[in-house]
Amino acid sequence: MQARVADADGDVATAIAGYARALAVRPGDGTVALRAYRQALAAGDIPLATRAAAVLRDQPGAPADLALLPLALAAARDDAAGAEAATQTLARTPLAVMVPSLRAWIAYAAGRDPAPAITSAGKDPVTQRLAAETAALLQIARGDTGQGLKTVQALRETGSPVDLRLSAAQLLFGTGHADEARALLAGNDPALAALRQGASAKPTLAYGVSRLLARVAGDLVDQDVAPLSIALTRTALIASPANDRARLLLAQALAGEDATDQALATLDAVPASSPFASTAIAARISILARADRTADALALARRDAERGDAGPAAWQLYADQLSTAGTYAEAARWYRRIAEAQPAAWNAWLQYGGALEQAGDWPAARAALQKAVALAPAEPLALNYLGYAQAERRVDVPASIAMLERAHAAKPDDASIGDSLGWALFVNGDTTRALPLIERAAEAEPTNAEIAEHLGDVYWALGRRYEARYAWRAAALTAPAQDAAALAARIAQGPPAR
Repeated sequence: MQARVADADGDVATAIAGYARALAVRPGDGTVALRAYRQALAAGDIPLATRAAAVLRDQPGAPADLALLPLALAAARDDAAGAEAATQTLARTPLAVMVPSLRAWIAYAAGRDPAPAITSAGKDPVTQRLAAETAALLQIARGDTGQGLKTVQALRETGSPVDLRLSAAQLLFGTGHADEARALLAGNDPALAALRQGASAKPTLAYGVSRLLARVAGDLVDQDVAPLSIALTRTALIASPANDRARLLLAQALAGEDATDQALATLDAVPASSPFASTAIAARISILARADRTADALALARRDAERGDAGPAAWQLYADQLSTAGTYAEAARWYRRIAEAQPAAWNAWLQYGGALEQAGDWPAARAALQKAVALAPAEPLALNYLGYAQAERRVDVPASIAMLERAHAAKPDDASIGDSLGWALFVNGDTTRALPLIERAAEAEPTNAEIAEHLGDVYWALGRRYEARYAWRAAALTAPAQDAAALAARIAQGPPAR
């Protein structure tokens, strides 16, 4: 119980010590072993995790990820036989999707042909996808660079994540194909730019296993499976401590479990020389903000943005944090810097115009939003923002309706755009066309306070007072606190005169 309390309080050292003592006293207790195993993996205490896993293997309903630990330890010491034994255990679990890929890396490490393992992937689409990516990397590792690049390109066209490009480029650098590696890493992302400087890797068993575990964890990052994500990423780091991509995913998984201090400590291990150093800073800012440590997040984002070599990515992070904090005028200053650095980027002008509008500078905001629309005349997001902002201010409403109709035609199922068009029509006196648009938007997003408020206003204009008040009461349930008084006034006496 002391360990569980410490665990909940984020006192990792006390929790680990408590679980270790409890497991020593009750070495066959599955409940104690499971808690010790999970906390040990999260903290990186491999001896305790190994002890706890040994207990759990004899328990009914043992976690599917138990075999990941011996797999990673075997890979780290280049033990193909040990890795195969762990893979056989995984084959009896839901993690069997990795088995053909693992066996391919084991075969390669043992000097055998990996192709038979790849072709054993069967018909499961996830297993096939992972095996195909592994085949591409092993083609590069074995010197068949041309075929490997063709396979990578084919997989990219069918939606493979960026991890495949990163891994392939690292192997290309390692085999002396720098030009091909840099071509794979084209793009403005800071991590890609850093990797283009020559981050290389050797195709060892440790590399293959670590890369595969992190790849699967990346697919799970937005799902509610934090214990499995932690197990995958921790064991990826056991296999290859240099895998900073896995370290970032581990920090994200820990943050998802509200283990903020552990997540931040994990990011501390990403060296400044790592290609993922800038990504680690962004992750730290995100984790601090998630933990409501807004001042810390802002301070870090500002330091990063004000570095002499900082670029649009760092400026964006800081501007976003300022915007989230409601400091719109200062955010606009940084968004403008991004827009000036990327003058053809419509989304940069959109964010700049949005921040100006929130700051109360409508003339400057309108000019920036018009620039965004001029750069992307078919982009629904830009059309919607400018069209709605103008209609709300009764500025050139017919032109606003035309913009919103184009946006709605492009994204007819977008509730926010449907509401914007309906509101602009209502402002222009066309209540008949406005009502069904806003009703459908409210049905699609019943917790959107702004849409519910609009629906109430339209009902009121039609004399449907009971329904109007019902809509406003619904809006009051989810509206920001600063809107409570205005909604209460609407419910009492109707909308204000316009």
